Amino acid sequence: MEPLQSFPEEITKLGEIHNGIRDVQTKKGKRDSCPSAPLEILKSYGKGFKRLKNRKRIEATNDTPRVNEASQGLSTEEIMRIAEKRFIKTSTNIVDVVSMHNPFDVSLSGLSNEEAKKVDLVEFLLASIDNVGNQQYDHASILLDKCDGMSSSTGNAVQRVVYYFSKALRERINRETGSITSQDLEKLRSLSIDEATMAPTPTVLACLQELPFFQVARFTGVQTIVENVAEAKKIHVIDIRIRIGEQWTGLMQALASQSEYPLELLKIKAIGTTYKHLIEDTGKRLERFAQTISLPFCFKIIMVSDMLDLKEDLFELDDDETVVIYSGFSLRGPISLPDRLDSVMQAIRNLNPHIMLVTERELDTTSSSFINRTIEAVSYFSAYFDCLDACMGDYPNMINKESSLFGEGIRIIIAPREGKEWKSRSAKLDVWRALFARFGMEETELSSSSFCHTNLVAKKFAGGNSCTLDMDGGSLLIGWKGKPLHSLSTWKFVSQK
Repeated sequence: MEPLQSFPEEITKLGEIHNGIRDVQTKKGKRDSCPSAPLEILKSYGKGFKRLKNRKRIEATNDTPRVNEASQGLSTEEIMRIAEKRFIKTSTNIVDVVSMHNPFDVSLSGLSNEEAKKVDLVEFLLASIDNVGNQQYDHASILLDKCDGMSSSTGNAVQRVVYYFSKALRERINRETGSITSQDLEKLRSLSIDEATMAPTPTVLACLQELPFFQVARFTGVQTIVENVAEAKKIHVIDIRIRIGEQWTGLMQALASQSEYPLELLKIKAIGTTYKHLIEDTGKRLERFAQTISLPFCFKIIMVSDMLDLKEDLFELDDDETVVIYSGFSLRGPISLPDRLDSVMQAIRNLNPHIMLVTERELDTTSSSFINRTIEAVSYFSAYFDCLDACMGDYPNMINKESSLFGEGIRIIIAPREGKEWKSRSAKLDVWRALFARFGMEETELSSSSFCHTNLVAKKFAGGNSCTLDMDGGSLLIGWKGKPLHSLSTWKFVSQK
C-alpha cells in the first residue's frame, strides 16, 4: 500500500470530512433544529478553518498589490444594482458620449465618495454593453476607454469586474469589426477553463479550499449521496465530466467510516470527450487514495468522440450495483445542443440510476439578447468578485487566479471563440426543472440534516456569514450576500425503464 503522502496533500485535505462534529448546537431559522447526520462528516473541517481564521494578511506579489477593502458599506453586487437603476433612468437622455464629461448626472446622495465613483464606473460599463449590443461600436469604444482609465486588475472588486468585462467587450468589437483576424484569435488561445480545472494546480486547489460555495456544494453532495446509498454494498458512480475528483475522496472516506454497512466495491466511471490523459491522472490519484484507506475501488474511463455516441452498453453495469449519476457543471454544453442533451439524458435514463445529483451555476446566459445575458453576467460575477475579496483577497498571485479562471469565464460569455466556447451556456434552476421534467424526472428534497450541517460548514469559512443558503423547492441555492451563485439539486426518474 502506498503511503498517504503519495496523494497530493491539498487534495487529501479536501477529502478529510468523515469524522463529524459530535455535538451539534440547535440552530433556529429555516430549520428549527439540526438532526444528527447519518454519517458524522464535519469534524476534520476544523483544522482548515482554524488556519483560515489565524492566517496573517499578506499582499499580492504579482504586479501592484490589490486593494483589500473591509467588508463594510455596499457590496459589489449592490453597487451594480444601483448603477443599473440609474443607467435605465438616464440612458434615454444620453445624446453625445464624446462631449459629455459625466453623462450620468443623477444624485448619488447617501453614498460615500468611493461608492459614487464605483457607481459611475459601472454605468460606463453598462453604457458600453448597450452600445455593443446595438452595434454602435465607435461610441462603445469611447466608453470603454473611460472604463479602462478607471478600472484595474489589481483594484477593488468593482474595478476588477469592469476591467475583465471591458477587455472581453473589446475583443468582441474587434472581431465584429474585422480588426482582429482568425489568425490573431488563434494566437490568443490559452488553456481552456475545462483543461485548467482538470489538474490539481495551486490555483484550482486554492479556490476549492477557500471559496465556501465549492466546499458547501461538495459536502452537501457527498452527504446526499451517502444518505441515498447508505445500505448499498456496491456503488457505481458515473461522473459526466470529472475534474480533479476532490469530492470523491470525501465520499470514499464517508463510506469507509461506515461499520453497519461495509462496502464491497465503489466503482467510478468518468465520461470524457477530450483530455483523456488528465482524466487518467485523476483516476490514478483516486486509486492511490482508496488504497490508503483500504477501500475497494475501481476507476474506469468512457471516452466518446461526441456525446451523441453515449450509449447504455458502454457502462457495463452489474445487476447488484446501485447507480449514482453526478453532473458537476457538466450540462452547460449540451443545453445549447438539444440533440446532445437528448442523447445524454436518454442514456442516463436507460441506466436506471438510483439518484442523479446536479450542480450548476445559477446564471442564465441562454437569452438571445446580448445585452440581457451580459448584464446578467455582470451581476453574477460582481457577487463572485466580492466573495473573492472576502475569502481570498490576501492570497499571493490572486491576480493570476482571477485572470485564468474568472476572467476567462467572462470572456467566454461576452466574446466566445469558435468551437466549444460557442456552445457553452449556463441556465438557472427553473430551466433545469423544465428540462428534466421533459425527461420524466422529479426533484427530490434535500434532507433537513444536510441543510443544517451545510449551514455549519458555510459559517466556518472566512466571510462565511455572507454565504447564503436557501431552499428553492427541494434544491439548495448557494449564494453570496443574498445573490444565488450555484444550485445543487437531486433527481429521480418517475417511471424507470
